[in-house]
Amino acid sequence: QVQLVESGGGLVQVGGSLRLSCAAFGSIFSINVMDWYRQAPGKQRELVAAITSGGSTHYADSVKGRFTISRDNAKNTVFLQMNSLKPEDTAVYYCHANLILPATTGDYDYWGQGTQVTVSS
Repeated sequence: QVQLVESGGGLVQVGGSLRLSCAAFGSIFSINVMDWYRQAPGKQRELVAAITSGGSTHYADSVKGRFTISRDNAKNTVFLQMNSLKPEDTAVYYCHANLILPATTGDYDYWGQGTQVTVSS
């Protein structure tokens, strides 16, 4: 059984910063991509940032230059440093991981429970 446990959300003022963390627990052989999605009320879930096991990153245009994704492969953990936050960043942020389980073929997708980020003006 694999679980993704998120932390770090909360309420922050415009221009402030937050750091989200997501740790994967369980029997894991390896993790391919770890990423962060977000979903605002009435909107579709969107990809915010992604990072591969080799450290290659991808960002949504709306967060480039403000958000930084990183990961600690030894601890199966991904981070999202969010700076210069705007009201439009308000959403539930979900961690996602594509990983390989021991003694299996193929890869599997797992999601965290979500953490609320609210940016107040």
